[in-house]
Amino acid sequence: MAGFHTKTFIKHDDYMTPKYAFENIKQYIPRDKIIWESFYGDGKSGEYLKELGFNVIHEQVDFFENDLGDVIVSNPPFSLSKEVMDRLYELDKPFILIFPSSKILTSYFRTWRNKGLQIIIPRKRIQFIKNGNELQNKCNFDCFYYCYKMNLKNDIIWLE
Repeated sequence: MAGFHTKTFIKHDDYMTPKYAFENIKQYIPRDKIIWESFYGDGKSGEYLKELGFNVIHEQVDFFENDLGDVIVSNPPFSLSKEVMDRLYELDKPFILIFPSSKILTSYFRTWRNKGLQIIIPRKRIQFIKNGNELQNKCNFDCFYYCYKMNLKNDIIWLE
C-alpha cells in the first residue's frame, strides 16, 4: 500500500472552493470589515464572497509578501499549511481558513491552542472543485473552518 511519503504520492493544491462552503459560514464573517481572500486559485472564491455581500480584496499577490484587508477568509494550499500558519502567527490577523480536520493534530496547530483558535465544523464534507468540476462525493477527508479572533459564541460550532 502506498503511503504519503512514497515517490508515487503527488501533491495537488489546485482544488477550488465551492460557493456553498462560504455560504455555510456567511453569518460568521464580519460585514463591517474588509475581507482578504488571500489565495487566488481560479479567482472564483473572491467572486463568491462578493456575491454574498462582503467587501473583498482578491488579487493575485503573494500571501507571504503582503498584508491586506482586515480579516482573512480563504482555502489555502494544504501542502503549505505549516508555512501559512507561521505567517498568520506573524500577522496576528483574524482569519477563517479551510483546512483538513487532521491538521488540528499537528504541532504547528497546537501552538494556536492558547491563542484562542476556534473551529466551525460543517454538516458534511466539502466537495472541492477540480478543473471546473465539483468532485461529487469524491472527497475522502473532512475539513474544518479554523478561526482566530472571530469572537465566535463557542469554541466549537457545529453547522446544521
